[in-house]
Amino acid sequence: MSFTATKFAPSPLPLNSTIPRSNDKPLSFSFDHFKPHPSSSFLGSTRTLLRFGALARPHARTRSSSPVSAVLLQQTSNLLVTKEEGLELYEDMILGRFFEDKCAEMYYRGKMFGFVHLYNGQEAVSTGFIKLLKKEDSVVSTYRDHVHALSKGVPSRQVMSELFGKATGCCRGQGGSMHMFSKEHNLLGGFAFIGEGIPVATGAAFTNKYKREVLNQADADHVTLAFFGDGTCNNGQFFECLNMAALWKLPIVFVVENNLWAIGMSHLRATSDPQIYKKGPAFGMPGVHVDGMDVLKVREVAKEAIQRARRGEGPTLVECETYRFRGHSLADPDELRDPAEKEHYAGRDPIAALKKYLFENNLANEQELKAIEKKIDEVLEDAVEFADNSPLPPRSQLLENVFADPKGFGIGPDGSYRCEDPKFTQGTAHV
Repeated sequence: MSFTATKFAPSPLPLNSTIPRSNDKPLSFSFDHFKPHPSSSFLGSTRTLLRFGALARPHARTRSSSPVSAVLLQQTSNLLVTKEEGLELYEDMILGRFFEDKCAEMYYRGKMFGFVHLYNGQEAVSTGFIKLLKKEDSVVSTYRDHVHALSKGVPSRQVMSELFGKATGCCRGQGGSMHMFSKEHNLLGGFAFIGEGIPVATGAAFTNKYKREVLNQADADHVTLAFFGDGTCNNGQFFECLNMAALWKLPIVFVVENNLWAIGMSHLRATSDPQIYKKGPAFGMPGVHVDGMDVLKVREVAKEAIQRARRGEGPTLVECETYRFRGHSLADPDELRDPAEKEHYAGRDPIAALKKYLFENNLANEQELKAIEKKIDEVLEDAVEFADNSPLPPRSQLLENVFADPKGFGIGPDGSYRCEDPKFTQGTAHV
């Protein structure tokens, strides 16, 4: 691949909505300038991708009116992935899709409790980014975190057991759907409150920079990915952490999974400028918009953003325009979104798009993909059986990892857990 630099076009890039969003009543001004442009590279048009170039030198304190330049990717090969890479991407996306479908089945059978937020439709984002990482790199997720955990390498058994609330889960059954965590795989958590994980991700990126530049650990070139949704991008943590990351040139990529809806609020009705990627240049970092329904486009943008961070060139803000195929959670009847909108995005299924690409470029045949699907079916049947047969956490685990002081509120003078006291529930105030 060869690269040539070019400046951003003076007109803003479109947010790309080919049909009206649900509940979009006429406003006092027009959204015409957000409609797709014929030359747009997003949402299924050409393979020419918008890329990002270098910012001003570190010692330069002044900024021009256009602090970020764009780069157009010139294709020297028709293939964006090898056969092995393509099959790996397909397997990871199938794992995510089938796992979430199995979650829905288990939830309605009473095997899971609480809120469960599924990732169906957004698999291209998780796979496109996370499969490019090293094991030492970190991922910070949201409450829609099952598939991020799977892509990062957390075994299906552990994730399913956590959803079942069992002691064999990745958090020993204490995290549940919204709080996946794995020290071994550097998954630094799912977070129930929006924006809650962004400061954690920024701190993880600072840790890596400190190790490399202060402690002189040459191998500390690790990168952090912070995933969050469009609804988070109007929250204070988002802006504060973009500022800190740009100021200190932290090795982090901020990944916006813009599925166009914040629970039941249309993105276009919730923000003054729906083009989230433009918030990057405001802080002096590249901002890139990519078709989040195309894993190959996501992967190309992710590759450069991760490499920039690893080289010490600082953070990147990437807006992936995607769509969830189910309601906000399994408790959501999903009655607010226009059926035509849902049908439109269902027709752009990222798994079907990758499958089509693999076939058209002779990278895989139907038999190979069927074998992958059969393998994943067996993996998930095993995960469900394992989770179902696993033990529940003991009551003695209830207050572990809650209090730093081993003689604190939850543990009595003799070192035993106060919740084990038969009188614990009779007089909690006295305890």
